[in-house]
Amino acid sequence: MVKKHPPLTGKYNKKIIDKRTGKRTRRPNQNIRLFQPAIMLGYRRTRHSQDTHVALLAIKNVNTRRETRFYWGKRVCYLANGKHKKGGFRTAKQPHLRTKVRRIWGKVIKPHGKSGVVKATFKKNLPGQAIGRRLRVYLFPSNI
Repeated sequence: MVKKHPPLTGKYNKKIIDKRTGKRTRRPNQNIRLFQPAIMLGYRRTRHSQDTHVALLAIKNVNTRRETRFYWGKRVCYLANGKHKKGGFRTAKQPHLRTKVRRIWGKVIKPHGKSGVVKATFKKNLPGQAIGRRLRVYLFPSNI
């Protein structure tokens, strides 16, 4: 006797049938992005000088000061390509883990103005080439 599946409910009410076997299958996994893209606008500055230890970031789909509150304390990563492959943790014994990608980590600290721009500090200051380039604002640590 063939066992019948219970009906699907809610947002998953669409039946997915495998074309080869004719049986009902699970919904395929969707790609989940764990970061929100951002662009570096420049450094915090006055008319005559700039502070290179504080970067200004525009996060995608963040347009007001109130929306920036969710991102306070979130980790930010700047990715850049280096000239040579370098290692990190455990790469002496596993050289295939070496990579040309360099990462500079930072943290969102506070809003800047009223249009959704935030200030972020980094462990090593971001280079000038990062102005106008993309960064990743990760959704951790979470306070939800």
